[in-house]
Amino acid sequence: MPDSTSDLTVKQQREQRRAEKVAALKAKQAREKRNQRLGLIGAIVGGTAVVAIIVGVVVTSATPPVDPATIEIEGLETFDGLESLHVQTAVDYTMTPPAGGPHNPTWLNCGIYEEAVPAEYAVHSLEHSAVWVTYDPEQVQGADLDALRNAMPRSYIILSPFPGLEAPVVASAWGVQVALDGVDDPRLRDFIVKYRQSPDAPEPGALCSQALDGPGKIS
Repeated sequence: MPDSTSDLTVKQQREQRRAEKVAALKAKQAREKRNQRLGLIGAIVGGTAVVAIIVGVVVTSATPPVDPATIEIEGLETFDGLESLHVQTAVDYTMTPPAGGPHNPTWLNCGIYEEAVPAEYAVHSLEHSAVWVTYDPEQVQGADLDALRNAMPRSYIILSPFPGLEAPVVASAWGVQVALDGVDDPRLRDFIVKYRQSPDAPEPGALCSQALDGPGKIS
């Protein structure tokens, strides 16, 4: 059988080789683009999985994990109709510690404090879906205080002394609060799981950092 290439003119052979090279180049580019797309998808999926694992560990630290909406907390107080206004003056709150209402335009950076913090700034952090855990320094000291500090999550939590509390520990989030019997009261953990970064806060997930450090911040 005769070689069909030999029947082509020199020009036609040159054009054929050029077309073959162009086709090969396009095929290579298509493979590389496909591989890059698959690698990007894999990275996104892998990163999402890692984030999901971290969030799952932090938020659902119970064993087995529980849906925060199903948690019932005995003795929980609720406060409806709280105004989310920014004010530059001191506020006379209707509950102690405050669990919402008018507050300073600057929020308090979340963290662990060994001194009392300004309430108007802490309330702004509650607006951002933080939980504020306060304790009476006359009733919570030494090993109990160490245990309380070690029990706190690493984000969207404020822990600070609040002299004069009627209960040893009080946990507050926007519009809700519970007085606790001590640092080992299981309702503290339930409260944090239920209300930390709750979508019911006025501005859930807004920053709880990069603003004001109150006095005595240790972490």
